[in-house]
Amino acid sequence: MRMAFVLFDGVTSMDFVGFYEAVTWLAILKAKEDVSWTFCANKSEVTDDRGLKMRVDEVLPDLGRFDLVFLPGGLPIRKLRFDEAFMSWVRTAESARFKVSVCTGALLWGAAGFLEGKKATTNSSAFDLLASYCAEVVDARVVRDGNVITGGGVTASIDLGLYIVEWLTNTNIALQVQKKLEYPYYQAGNLGDVYYGTV
Repeated sequence: MRMAFVLFDGVTSMDFVGFYEAVTWLAILKAKEDVSWTFCANKSEVTDDRGLKMRVDEVLPDLGRFDLVFLPGGLPIRKLRFDEAFMSWVRTAESARFKVSVCTGALLWGAAGFLEGKKATTNSSAFDLLASYCAEVVDARVVRDGNVITGGGVTASIDLGLYIVEWLTNTNIALQVQKKLEYPYYQAGNLGDVYYGTV
């Protein structure tokens, strides 16, 4: 399971870190074989929306090399979705087995054409923007439609990570990770195309 975490200037770190913290337990617990992750961006260093600087592993890699590609959100996405160079790079994820996003990261999947005819979710502030890219915007923590899994706003990244852990393994593994995160809100054993959660 090769995972790519896409970063960009102005990214919302919580969007990224909540998901990252949950899914990387797949490797720590040896719940899946050959789990690895790569931090990717369109430049060697990015700065989040609060000024935190992060160095990446690879600049503009072919995202189709990865099994799972994750897109976090952030205010710059409202402009990035019209940046043809950036979107050409996002479209290299076409052959990635799983396309995952949280918050406004879904707008990038939409602008790339990967949400056509699908249900999806995003931060509630961007429901109207997402509507033009997908068949239905769902007000939920996590929405899965085929190989595209989208999460709601900010803290939904933790739910999304736990959902992916459970979906790729089993409820017992998800419960182990949930306990390690001390995150009581995820309802393991409730897998479906739409996950509403309790918060």
